[in-house]
Amino acid sequence: MQKNSVNKVILVGHLGANPEARYTKSGRPIVSFSLATNEQWKTKEGQTTEHTEWHSIIAWDKLAEFAQQYLYKGQLVSVEGTIHTRSWENKEGAKGKTTEIVCSSIVPLEWKK
Repeated sequence: MQKNSVNKVILVGHLGANPEARYTKSGRPIVSFSLATNEQWKTKEGQTTEHTEWHSIIAWDKLAEFAQQYLYKGQLVSVEGTIHTRSWENKEGAKGKTTEIVCSSIVPLEWKK
């Protein structure tokens, strides 16, 4: 593996739902929400095609408290962070993987009118 690698994500999109807040057993705040990014292109036939990508976003501590207080469904925001993939196992023993963006910065680009 390269010693000087970079794991940085910058997304601008709309929240899919209001942030969902919770606390760890030790009392540390965490918030999660989905973020939609859209892209649009024209096919060879001249038709416009759209694709929406949904991202799972996680924020901790003060950033989690900020997100819970100020972010809302449909709001346009800029998110910076890193990609993290974690494995998990449910009660039935089925294994799964989740890829999330762990935030280092959230900037609202619009506010409620």
